This record gives sequence, structure tokens and C-alpha cells, in this order.
Amino acid sequence: MTDPVNENPQTAAQPGDVVAQGEQVPAPEGAPGSTVRGSTGGRETRTGQFFRELLSGSWLVSVLAVVVALVIGGVLIALADSRVQETATYLFARPADFFTAAWDSVYGAYRAMFRGAIYDFRAETFSRAIRPLTETLVFSVPLILAGLGLAVGFRAGLFNIGAQGQIVLGGIFGAFIGFTFDLPVVLHVTLAAIGAALGGAIWAGIAGFLKARTGANEVIVTIMLNNIAVYLVAYLLTTQAFRLPNSPFPKSPDIPSDSAAYPLLLGPSFRLHAGFLLAIAATFFVWWLLERSTIGFEIRAAGSNPSASRTAGISVNRVVVLTMVISGALCGLAGSAQVLGTERALTAGVAASYGFDAITVALLGRSRPVGTFLAGLLFGALRAGGVLMQSTTQTPIDIILVVQSIIVLLIAAPPLVRAIFRLPAPGARPRGARTPVVKEAAA
Repeated sequence: MTDPVNENPQTAAQPGDVVAQGEQVPAPEGAPGSTVRGSTGGRETRTGQFFRELLSGSWLVSVLAVVVALVIGGVLIALADSRVQETATYLFARPADFFTAAWDSVYGAYRAMFRGAIYDFRAETFSRAIRPLTETLVFSVPLILAGLGLAVGFRAGLFNIGAQGQIVLGGIFGAFIGFTFDLPVVLHVTLAAIGAALGGAIWAGIAGFLKARTGANEVIVTIMLNNIAVYLVAYLLTTQAFRLPNSPFPKSPDIPSDSAAYPLLLGPSFRLHAGFLLAIAATFFVWWLLERSTIGFEIRAAGSNPSASRTAGISVNRVVVLTMVISGALCGLAGSAQVLGTERALTAGVAASYGFDAITVALLGRSRPVGTFLAGLLFGALRAGGVLMQSTTQTPIDIILVVQSIIVLLIAAPPLVRAIFRLPAPGARPRGARTPVVKEAAA
């Protein structure tokens, strides 16, 4: 007997037709009638699909990582408070005292952090009220620039953790040009900034060259270069060329504020300088480089699949060296923000901990220019607000370091954040959704 289905193809199941057990044959994606079956057996609307994709996105994971870190930081603040420790001794007798003291401790600490980082509502004048915001921007400049440099390396699959040494070399080159030469205003500050970028580029280029030619691990090389840079600047500040005469401290001569220093944006009452504008320009540059240029395409391709990139004719070794040079140049500009903008002199602690904090900034920003910029602002606010929080509420400033470390932990483990908030994984099907099945007719 002949099969009626094969005999008459017009009777075969078509997209949109209802088949066995009420299932529907899926239409091609984007075609009329195409739907996604949800947990109720009905159709998932476009709005539901949008929120599902939003909940599974990496940006939400980053935001929630910060929230979790602040919550855990709040717990540590409460545990470190003497009043909370006292009320904990009679918790079961008067629990209200314990929870009130804990709330007051956490609320007071974070309120002080807000006053120190964003807006001081207790200040008598408007200029003093907005000073915390300007300090946040000042602290964020080297974080943004160094974070952008590391983000470029991450996109190429290179884990450059040598930002600390590259900031130091940028500071050395920028400061030397700044206090040694006597040049016109615009030319002097421009050459000093270019020199800082060159110093960082050379220091990172060493690691890139060794990686490309010998296969040396860039992590180990950059760690060693960090140590060399720290001892190098300490030595240079003992030499006659770099040390300020008749000074008991290891410090270079001051950068001329009228020619080589970054100009102040809001006048002498604030420390905010033109380095912040440089950070904004660098953010746009990195976005254009990675998303709109041929070099950026090669960087992303080499980072995604080096073997396929070689097959496509891309010189991966050239990309490695070029990426490290660009990364180091941005980190060198972070050093210029210190010596030409904030400190206006070269000291042994010119890099502080910005090079290592920049790793967290780049990770939190998902190695995207805008995300790195916003992450730099956040960490700048934590730095600026932590000082007032400690002085006002006697909260240990180490809490800030704990919060930063927790952010790194959660960013490195997105499944942990999704498990805490029960978020769907990227590309996951809605709960209860079933794959439509079409039963084939058999002869």
C-alpha cells in the first residue's frame, strides 16, 4: 500500500500547522507565526523574550556583583562596629537593639562614603559640596586610562598585568620631559604626555616582543617588569638628574604648572585637571579602535581564535606586539595623570595601587570601553569616599579593599551571581519550554 503522505506532498506538515498532541510546527525565525513556547505551554511574547535576554546579559551580572559586594561590605562594617558587638551579647533578650545598631552602623558608613564621593550635603558652600565629586573624577583618571589599556590586551587574549610598571615608566618619562625642558605651554604639556605614553609603550612592548618571538608568558614577564620598574624609579630618585636638590625626601623637581602640567578645569580650588578630558578622549579612541578599525578587527580575531586568524592571513605575532604597545601607551598616560596632573612631581609611589586596581576595572567593565569608563568612576568613588568614611565613622578603610576583592571574585564567577539571583544562563531556553517535534510519517 502506498503512503498517502508521500503520495501527496501537499498534505505534509507545514510551518504553522497543528500536529500531534497540540504541538505546533515552528515557523522559520522571523517569519509570521513564529513563537517561543513558554512555561505555561503558551507563547512567549517579545516583551518576555526581551526581559529574559536582559536577565541573562553580562551587564546585569556586573551590576549585581557590585550590589552583592556592597551587601557583604555592609555586614563587615556592622561586625566591626563596637556598638553592634555590645548589643550582640544580649541579642536574644533585646534583638531590636542589635538590629538598630547594625542598621545605624551600615547606614552611617555608606552615607559618609556618599558624602566623600558624590555630594557633601553638610557643606556650607556649593563649592565645598561638590568637591567630593571632583575628587572622585581625579581618582578615576588613572584607573580609566590604565583600565582601557588592560581592556585592549584582554580583547586580544593577552593578560597584561604589568600596568603597575607601565604607569611608573610613563611617570618617569613624562616627569623628566616636564621638569627638564623649557618649552611653550601647549608644546610642553603635549610632549610630556607623549613621552609618558612612549615610556609605557616601550615597557609593555618588551613583554609583547618576547611573547611573539619566544612564546614567553606575558603574565610572568609583566610581573618581573613591574618589580624592575619599582626599583628603577627608586634608584633614579637618588641620582642628580631626578632628585630635588636639598630635599630630604626622594622626590623630583616640581613640574612647571604654567607649561608642562595639565591645566586645572575648575580653578585652583579643585584638583580636577585636564587629564579627565584625556580619559574621555581615550575611551572614544579605544571604542573606535576596537569596533571600527581594521587593527581592532585583527585584535578581536586574534583574541577569539589565533589559529583561525593565522589561516585568514592575520599575523598574530604582529598583533601581539602592537596590542601590548597600545596597552602600555594607555597605561603610560595613566602615569602622566599622576605626575602632570595630581602630584605634579615624580615620587617612588607614583603608581600607588592603580595598576592592580585597573585589572578589576577592566574586568568589571567587561573589557568594553564604556563599561571600563563607568567602572573607573565607581572605583574612583570608592577611593574618594573611603577616606571620609574612615575619618567620620572609624570604619576600617580595608573594607573598601574587601569590597573590591569580592567584586573581582564575583566577576570571575558569573554562574555564582546567576545562582544567587536565580538568573538564566545566556542563551538558555525559558523554564518549561519544549522543543516542538514533528512526527514523521513512516511507510
